[in-house]
Amino acid sequence: MSRFRNIFLWIGVVAVAVMLLTFDMSWKELCHHVRQSGVWLPAAILLWLPIYIINARAWQLIVNDGETRPVGFWRIFKYTISGYALNSVTPVGLLGGEPYRIMELSPLVGRAKAASSVILYAMMHIFSHFCFWLFSVGLFLCRYGHALSWPLAAVLGLILLFCLVGVYVFLVSYRHGLVLRLLSFLGRWPLVGAYVRRQADRHAEGIREVDEQIAALHAQRRTTFYCSLSLEFVARMLGCLELQFILFALTREVSYWDCVLMQAFASLFANLFFFIPMQMGTKEGGLALVTECLHISGAYGVLTGLVTRLRELFWIAVGLLLIRIGNKSKA
Repeated sequence: MSRFRNIFLWIGVVAVAVMLLTFDMSWKELCHHVRQSGVWLPAAILLWLPIYIINARAWQLIVNDGETRPVGFWRIFKYTISGYALNSVTPVGLLGGEPYRIMELSPLVGRAKAASSVILYAMMHIFSHFCFWLFSVGLFLCRYGHALSWPLAAVLGLILLFCLVGVYVFLVSYRHGLVLRLLSFLGRWPLVGAYVRRQADRHAEGIREVDEQIAALHAQRRTTFYCSLSLEFVARMLGCLELQFILFALTREVSYWDCVLMQAFASLFANLFFFIPMQMGTKEGGLALVTECLHISGAYGVLTGLVTRLRELFWIAVGLLLIRIGNKSKA
């Protein structure tokens, strides 16, 4: 297992080095923005400590559901930060952090339970995205519905349809499982289809067990399901304070609810380009577009996105460090 930890660690280190070398801002500009942010940049960095604690608790509820030997919170917390760090630096997001979490959890709860709990939490994390976007559409209509133009109404209608379809797909996946359906879909693809079908046949029993555990959480243990989802939603709302903190260094005219809208639509824009590591450029563009729609200077959105990168790099560094420390010598 130590060899695989080293592989994950070096993937992260190389990716961070590439990001720093390709950072689209001079060191002089970066130092200027840090000085301009003042105390609000450290506040934005520290804000993510309680956010990660909430994320870890949401995942722990799923991991320990039905377990006679529950996994301790701080171990889940460690895997949470490291998993998000790897997701941030690898293309297509989940290709880094989720295999790492499964690898670490397998000696503690078994491979099937580790895989199902990681998949369930990843589904819960993405599902809360859709709930957050739906909430933000309603919030936008409440705050700015009186000045809604036809083009903007059409965009909101498409976002609403996209979110409703997403919610429906997730609810179906929770009721009937996800892995077999996903593998069946991938099995029809050219080039990779034959390999996927062979692996699905080889591990059919384990895959069915994972799907049964996914379906059981929603059908039989709804308290755990909704508590985990609620915690993820609270974490998203708390994360909007990051924009508020950074904007406090620039202006006091932007309310918290405007920051919620900025965060929601910028994250929607960024997730449409999920295959870009660390969503380089997509988040800044999304923030700039949203601030224009809210009649706020687009420069605030771009500056906020750039300063946010510093916070992300800090927690990526923490996550990569945690991969190497605090590991059990024997499973």
